Amino acid sequence: MLNLYTIGYTEKTAEYFFNKLKNTAAKKIIDVRLNNVSQLAGFTKKNDLAFFLKNILNWEYIWCPELAPTKDILDDYKHKKITWKDYEIRYLELLHRRRIEKVVTKEILADSVLLCSEKSPEFCHRRLAADYLNEKFDNCFSVVHLI
Repeated sequence: MLNLYTIGYTEKTAEYFFNKLKNTAAKKIIDVRLNNVSQLAGFTKKNDLAFFLKNILNWEYIWCPELAPTKDILDDYKHKKITWKDYEIRYLELLHRRRIEKVVTKEILADSVLLCSEKSPEFCHRRLAADYLNEKFDNCFSVVHLI
Protein backbone atom coordinates (compact mmCIF):
# COMPACT_ATOMS: atom_id res chain seq x y z
CA MET A 1 0.00 0.00 0.00
CA LEU A 2 1.19 3.52 -0.84
CA ASN A 3 1.32 6.38 1.66
CA LEU A 4 -0.54 9.66 1.31
CA TYR A 5 -0.32 12.17 4.14
CA THR A 6 -2.03 15.47 4.85
CA ILE A 7 -1.00 18.35 7.10
CA GLY A 8 -2.09 21.86 7.98
CA TYR A 9 0.29 24.47 9.35
CA THR A 10 -2.02 26.62 11.49
CA GLU A 11 -1.01 26.67 15.16
CA LYS A 12 2.17 24.71 14.42
CA THR A 13 5.68 25.93 14.94
CA ALA A 14 8.20 25.39 12.15
CA GLU A 15 10.04 22.92 14.39
CA TYR A 16 6.90 20.87 15.05
CA PHE A 17 5.83 21.02 11.39
CA PHE A 18 9.16 19.87 9.94
CA ASN A 19 9.61 17.16 12.58
CA LYS A 20 6.16 15.78 11.72
CA LEU A 21 7.14 15.67 8.06
CA LYS A 22 10.53 14.13 8.79
CA ASN A 23 8.88 11.23 10.61
CA THR A 24 6.99 10.05 7.53
CA ALA A 25 7.92 8.06 4.45
CA ALA A 26 7.07 11.07 2.28
CA LYS A 27 9.46 12.78 -0.11
CA LYS A 28 7.43 15.79 -1.28
CA ILE A 29 4.76 18.31 -0.37
CA ILE A 30 1.84 18.99 -2.66
CA ASP A 31 0.50 22.42 -1.78
CA VAL A 32 -3.28 22.44 -2.29
CA ARG A 33 -3.89 26.02 -1.15
CA LEU A 34 -5.57 28.60 -3.33
CA ASN A 35 -3.40 31.37 -1.85
CA ASN A 36 0.10 30.33 -0.85
CA VAL A 37 1.81 33.71 -0.79
CA SER A 38 -0.12 35.45 1.99
CA GLN A 39 1.82 37.00 4.85
CA LEU A 40 -0.40 34.89 7.13
CA ALA A 41 1.25 31.76 5.74
CA GLY A 42 4.41 32.49 7.74
CA PHE A 43 7.09 29.88 7.14
CA THR A 44 4.83 28.11 4.59
CA LYS A 45 4.79 30.90 2.02
CA LYS A 46 5.38 29.26 -1.36
CA ASN A 47 9.01 30.25 -1.97
CA ASP A 48 10.04 29.98 1.68
CA LEU A 49 8.51 26.53 2.03
CA ALA A 50 10.18 25.28 -1.15
CA PHE A 51 13.52 26.52 0.25
CA PHE A 52 12.99 24.96 3.69
CA LEU A 53 11.82 21.62 2.29
CA LYS A 54 14.84 21.36 0.01
CA ASN A 55 17.36 22.42 2.64
CA ILE A 56 15.92 20.71 5.72
CA LEU A 57 14.45 17.49 4.29
CA ASN A 58 15.71 17.36 0.71
CA TRP A 59 12.09 17.20 -0.39
CA GLU A 60 10.35 18.43 -3.50
CA TYR A 61 7.70 21.17 -3.39
CA ILE A 62 4.78 21.03 -5.84
CA TRP A 63 2.04 23.63 -5.99
CA CYS A 64 -1.16 22.10 -7.29
CA PRO A 65 -3.84 24.81 -7.61
CA GLU A 66 -6.05 22.25 -9.38
CA LEU A 67 -6.67 20.72 -5.94
CA ALA A 68 -7.61 24.08 -4.41
CA PRO A 69 -11.23 25.17 -4.12
CA THR A 70 -12.34 28.11 -6.22
CA LYS A 71 -12.39 31.54 -4.62
CA ASP A 72 -16.21 31.50 -4.81
CA ILE A 73 -16.54 28.22 -2.93
CA LEU A 74 -14.03 29.27 -0.31
CA ASP A 75 -15.54 32.73 0.17
CA ASP A 76 -19.08 31.36 0.42
CA TYR A 77 -17.97 29.02 3.20
CA LYS A 78 -15.86 31.61 5.04
CA HIS A 79 -18.72 34.13 4.95
CA LYS A 80 -21.20 31.45 6.13
CA LYS A 81 -23.25 31.59 2.95
CA ILE A 82 -22.98 27.79 2.73
CA THR A 83 -22.57 25.01 5.29
CA TRP A 84 -19.64 22.62 5.49
CA LYS A 85 -21.82 19.96 3.84
CA ASP A 86 -22.55 22.35 0.95
CA TYR A 87 -18.83 23.12 0.71
CA GLU A 88 -18.02 19.39 0.51
CA ILE A 89 -20.56 18.86 -2.26
CA ARG A 90 -19.35 21.83 -4.31
CA TYR A 91 -15.68 20.99 -3.83
CA LEU A 92 -16.11 17.33 -4.77
CA GLU A 93 -18.13 18.35 -7.84
CA LEU A 94 -15.26 20.68 -8.75
CA LEU A 95 -12.72 17.84 -8.52
CA HIS A 96 -14.97 15.69 -10.68
CA ARG A 97 -15.36 18.44 -13.32
CA ARG A 98 -11.62 19.03 -13.34
CA ARG A 99 -11.04 15.28 -13.77
CA ILE A 100 -8.36 15.76 -11.17
CA GLU A 101 -7.24 12.15 -11.27
CA LYS A 102 -5.91 12.81 -14.79
CA VAL A 103 -3.82 15.74 -13.49
CA VAL A 104 -2.73 14.38 -10.12
CA THR A 105 -1.73 10.79 -10.82
CA LYS A 106 -1.15 7.96 -8.40
CA GLU A 107 2.59 8.28 -9.04
CA ILE A 108 2.57 11.97 -8.08
CA LEU A 109 0.60 11.24 -4.90
CA ALA A 110 2.72 8.32 -3.73
CA ASP A 111 4.76 9.24 -0.64
CA SER A 112 3.53 12.82 -0.64
CA VAL A 113 1.90 15.20 1.83
CA LEU A 114 -1.07 17.35 0.89
CA LEU A 115 -0.61 20.74 2.54
CA CYS A 116 -3.25 23.25 3.52
CA SER A 117 -3.66 25.79 6.29
CA GLU A 118 -6.38 24.26 8.47
CA LYS A 119 -5.14 22.87 11.78
CA SER A 120 -7.11 19.63 11.52
CA PRO A 121 -8.42 17.73 8.51
CA GLU A 122 -12.02 17.54 9.69
CA PHE A 123 -13.13 20.77 7.98
CA CYS A 124 -10.44 21.02 5.32
CA HIS A 125 -10.45 20.30 1.61
CA ARG A 126 -7.14 18.42 1.88
CA ARG A 127 -9.03 15.56 3.55
CA LEU A 128 -11.70 15.66 0.86
CA ALA A 129 -9.05 15.65 -1.87
CA ALA A 130 -7.15 12.75 -0.29
CA ASP A 131 -10.30 10.67 0.10
CA TYR A 132 -11.55 11.52 -3.40
CA LEU A 133 -8.25 10.61 -5.06
CA ASN A 134 -7.82 7.49 -2.95
CA GLU A 135 -11.23 6.29 -4.13
CA LYS A 136 -10.36 7.08 -7.76
CA PHE A 137 -7.20 4.98 -7.39
CA ASP A 138 -8.98 1.94 -5.90
CA ASN A 139 -8.06 2.79 -2.29
CA CYS A 140 -4.40 2.07 -2.91
CA PHE A 141 -3.30 4.68 -0.35
CA SER A 142 -2.98 4.55 3.38
CA VAL A 143 -4.15 8.11 4.15
CA VAL A 144 -2.61 9.57 7.29
CA HIS A 145 -3.56 13.00 8.63
CA LEU A 146 -0.64 14.58 10.48
CA ILE A 147 -1.93 16.68 13.36
